[in-house]
Amino acid sequence: MPMLRQSLTPCKEHPAANPRSCTNGSERPHTPSPSNSPRLHNESCSIAPLTPSQSPRNEIRTQRPAPFSVVVAVDFGTTSSGYAFSFANDPEAIHMMRKWEGGDPGVANQKTPTSLLLTPEGSFHSFGYTARDYYHDLDPEEARDWLYFEKFKMKIHSTSDLTMKTELEAINGKKVLAWEVFAHALRFFKRQAMQELKDQCPALPEKDAIRWVITVPAIWKQPAKQFMREAAYLAGLVPSDTPEQLLIALEPEAASIYCRKLRLNQLIDLGYKPQANGLTPDLPIDSSFRQAREQLRRCRHSRTFLVESGVGELWAEMQAGDRYIVADCGGGTVDLTVHQIEQPQGTLKELYKASGGPYGAVGVDLAFEKLLCQIFGEDFIATFKAKRPAAWVDLTIAFEARKRTAAPHRNNPLNISLPFSFIDFYRKHRGQNVETALKRSSVNLVKWSSQGMLRMSSEAMNELFQPTICQIINHIDDLMKKPEVQGIKFLFLVGGFAESAMLQHAVQSAFSGICRVIIPQDVGLTILKGAVLFGLDPTIVRVRRSPLTYGVGVLNKFVEGKHPREKLLVKEGKKWCTDIFEKFVSVDQSVALGEVVQRSYCPARAGQRKIIINIYCCATDDVVYITEPGVRKCGTISLDLEELDESNSPKRSRREIRASMQFGDTEIKVTAMDVRTSKTVRASIDFLSN
Repeated sequence: MPMLRQSLTPCKEHPAANPRSCTNGSERPHTPSPSNSPRLHNESCSIAPLTPSQSPRNEIRTQRPAPFSVVVAVDFGTTSSGYAFSFANDPEAIHMMRKWEGGDPGVANQKTPTSLLLTPEGSFHSFGYTARDYYHDLDPEEARDWLYFEKFKMKIHSTSDLTMKTELEAINGKKVLAWEVFAHALRFFKRQAMQELKDQCPALPEKDAIRWVITVPAIWKQPAKQFMREAAYLAGLVPSDTPEQLLIALEPEAASIYCRKLRLNQLIDLGYKPQANGLTPDLPIDSSFRQAREQLRRCRHSRTFLVESGVGELWAEMQAGDRYIVADCGGGTVDLTVHQIEQPQGTLKELYKASGGPYGAVGVDLAFEKLLCQIFGEDFIATFKAKRPAAWVDLTIAFEARKRTAAPHRNNPLNISLPFSFIDFYRKHRGQNVETALKRSSVNLVKWSSQGMLRMSSEAMNELFQPTICQIINHIDDLMKKPEVQGIKFLFLVGGFAESAMLQHAVQSAFSGICRVIIPQDVGLTILKGAVLFGLDPTIVRVRRSPLTYGVGVLNKFVEGKHPREKLLVKEGKKWCTDIFEKFVSVDQSVALGEVVQRSYCPARAGQRKIIINIYCCATDDVVYITEPGVRKCGTISLDLEELDESNSPKRSRREIRASMQFGDTEIKVTAMDVRTSKTVRASIDFLSN
């Protein structure tokens, strides 16, 4: 039997002074007990309960009474964010956040830019359009003292050694602790949501009435998920001693959950073209989507969306075992998940571990910045961003508006307004005007218009999109070639970048011959609505895949000829092999919701108050030792022990602490129990302090 490599005493049989697993890894269903939180009836609220039409097929699933009154979900995106909520006793109605500020041309949904403005002293000033517009209107000299953050979510994905000390850099170069920046944003959404709920439900209690949900990319690792949870605690969404009030939702999973509810008239099939006189008209791929978006824009007076009580018509057509891909194409990342339908209960099973990468719409923005560097010089663009940060934000807004109108069949050029401060700053900095720079540059597809704008040809705009779109297409194609992903029936395209006609056309061209490419009409809000549904029923995804192999370092009996001599440890006359990687769960292993992996540990000495267990991970499942390349210490489990009265204990019996780890949820969780007393032991798992 193996022993852990840390300085604890083994349980019972082993004489060595190292800890070990007292039991082999076992998995068993575990059902968490619901909390006794207050319930609230909608009769006291000004939003009337709404009932959708009957679903074509009802799910055969037992719904437990909800231990909360309201679910509030926050979709924290790279470029835009928002919240939505639903009452537990009226779960078919999802209410979008109240609109309290302006918007941008061509943006139909009700979210707000993920832009945060802090005062020169570092205190919160504003978020969203308000932050962006206020910063834009500041005097250039004054703006250099203010701390403006945008697209900062990507930092969490790209930081390999994320900790609570990780910093984010504002546009002016000043740095702030990252979790404080995220907490400011989450605190803003809490304040907005609570005010709206209080206005509509004065009887809503502050405590225990709300379950909060925060969305994160499925490809985020455990440290990033824990980081968002810690930021939520700092923001005051929930107390840290009631972690069950906060759920972390995986973005493509949320989209998948919402797509289950849609009727056929709420979906756009990119592969479908209407017949006219027996001929198929060659219509632009984005025409039906533009019509749907216009319909949504006209219906913005209603912030309540109805969902089916069972499953939608598309799901009613699907058979048990049918599989599909959800491609969440957001501002920062592209996130892919593969699900299979389980009938008749209507649950979802993940078939392959989440995959993706930093291939979001921000890639097009970076390509535009690179183009500007080609024309005006990299040093000038860097200086302009540093000296005129508000004007740079203005320029990115102008590009965003034109980016949204880009389409594959467009032939006419696109005009992009250059701020006056850009034109003036370039003339003072370079001693020549912008028009001269364009004429002298090697970029032939961008000209200077007589109206004082950059005039980009359609070819130039297409070139900005291509690198990012090619990465998305290649990643989806690689995923479809996996043996576990054969026989895909649908590809659902969701997320803010999925609104792009350029991306729609590329995906439809690449994959419509393999499967049906489907886009929900309200594609930019799909994840947010799905996050609300996930909060109402977190058990809908029954089986997930482990993204990594997790385990601990243990001692095994040394076997001559099998184990290397450098791993030999002789202790009390016995030979042990050190650094053995004992797996809890393997990469891409199916783990059902509620299943636990159990291990038992014993304190090294009487009166010991804490047990620390190091967790190791790697991206493969064929490792043998924790010292191999690719294996790293990724976290620690802490078990806090209460002092025991040893007077009534049997002599020479060791104290045994049984730890239960759950790998089938959106976060890894641990609980523990003292076997002798059957009392719960305080247990925690930390991925941010390594």
